[in-house]
Parts: sequence; structure tokens; C-alpha cells
Amino acid sequence: MKKTRILKLKDADKIETDWGGLTWYAGRKLGNAESMTVGKCVIRPGCENPLHSHPNCSEILTVIEGKISHVIEDGKEVEMEAGDTISVPPSIPHKARNIGTCDAVMYISFDSADREMVKEKSNS
Repeated sequence: MKKTRILKLKDADKIETDWGGLTWYAGRKLGNAESMTVGKCVIRPGCENPLHSHPNCSEILTVIEGKISHVIEDGKEVEMEAGDTISVPPSIPHKARNIGTCDAVMYISFDSADREMVKEKSNS
């Protein structure tokens, strides 16, 4: 029988990085989702996450605070600010760079409970 599951913030998976951090709220690893992964990404001003792709899932990213430049197909950059959403298909290399003066905060979701991430080689 399926049951409603609650994850308290203290039990979220928090990952600190040199560019900011990730907090995972739902996914198979956390034991509270069987079909998706949900989290938050924070990028500090002037920083960026590495160029990467997700071979097994699509990603939807919504900017909650701040301003980013998001690199997508063929190195194209798009600027995004609070309220903007981007949908990234599987295996498309992408990365976000904070171009504002405060932390950029983004909610991220994936259509797999077992999100995979592959670091890509940057052309820059």
C-alpha cells in the first residue's frame, strides 16, 4: 500500500560546493519519491556550477531569487531571473552562472527518482 511520506528539512540531503550548494528534498535515495527528484540549487555571486548533463532524465529549473546566465545547446546563453523557468531535455549539456549581486536560488526537478549527472568537458 502506498503511503504519504514527509521529509523534514533536517533530513534533506545538503551538499556544499565551492560555487554554492544543492539541497535534495525528494528522490529514491531519500526514500520519499519513486518517480522524480526535487531539490534546490544555490549559486553564489560570480560563481557557476560545472557543465553537466542528465542522461536519464529531463530537468526543469525555476529561478526563485537572483539572476543567472544559463548555458544550453551549442554554448548558447540565456539570461534568467526570478520567475523564469527552463526545461532541459536528457543529455543536453548545461550550466548556470550567477550574474547578479546576491545568491541565485533555483528549484530543480527531474522526471526520475534516480537522477544521474555527468560532468561534461567545457569548450572554454
